[in-house]
Amino acid sequence: MEGKEEDVNVGANKFPERQPIGTSAQTESKDYQEPPPAPFFEPGELKSWSFYRAGIAEFIATFLFLYITVLTVMGVKRAPNMCASVGIQGIAWAFGGMIFALVYCTAGISGGHINPAVTFGLFLARKLSLTRALFYIIMQCLGAICGAGVVKGFQTGPYQANGGGANVVAHGYTKGSGLGAEIIGTFVLVYTVFSATDAKRSARDSHVPILAPLPIGFAVFLVHLATIPIAGTGINPARSLGAAIIYNKDHAWDDHWIFWVGPFIGAALAALYHQIVIRAIPFKSKS
Repeated sequence: MEGKEEDVNVGANKFPERQPIGTSAQTESKDYQEPPPAPFFEPGELKSWSFYRAGIAEFIATFLFLYITVLTVMGVKRAPNMCASVGIQGIAWAFGGMIFALVYCTAGISGGHINPAVTFGLFLARKLSLTRALFYIIMQCLGAICGAGVVKGFQTGPYQANGGGANVVAHGYTKGSGLGAEIIGTFVLVYTVFSATDAKRSARDSHVPILAPLPIGFAVFLVHLATIPIAGTGINPARSLGAAIIYNKDHAWDDHWIFWVGPFIGAALAALYHQIVIRAIPFKSKS
């Protein structure tokens, strides 16, 4: 065998059953058929049981999300010191872990949004109609209010004394800092949602194993680690609204606009970036 050189082309195609990854896959003759955009307004959905079932799933998921996460926040706040509780890392895990579990449970029913910002981003990308988007956002907000309300019902005194899990800009940070943290944090989340659920992957990188709820939950965890000290981390207007309504103190409402404007801007930027840049279909030369 000495003195023989393996032909480069033979070596490159030695295992033809293996699919190339990333941009190399785009050179193959795999045409991706883009699904049609959702209609802007679909009144027929209002007569479908699956439409209301999806809304109920969003309500229950957001209810459970607020219940577990706000209880975790209350446990940390009540502890005499961080070492006696799960600390900031535990709070971040509670938020990220619950999103992972709840997206896994509800993805096949409603898409597992559990967040008005995610719903808004997917609406801008024409993944769902305005009818469904508005219904989801209403059900998410109602679920969040009920979830925070149950926590307060368990421990009214400590709940009010420890901030009720409401989002406020921390002392030493400006409103601009809080707004920026919400924009970038939500961008990370919604960009991850788009990437993890992109059907185009099945035509390009189908051999890459992916469980969509895992990267989504992990993105929530990482964003919370980074921004809890700034504004408690919203990146979910329903979560911020539910805690603010149940806590209902003036300072909780002073900065509340940040936790709607920031996530919606971040979601819009993520939708534009993913649709225009990441999913851009390259021109194909005709041979």
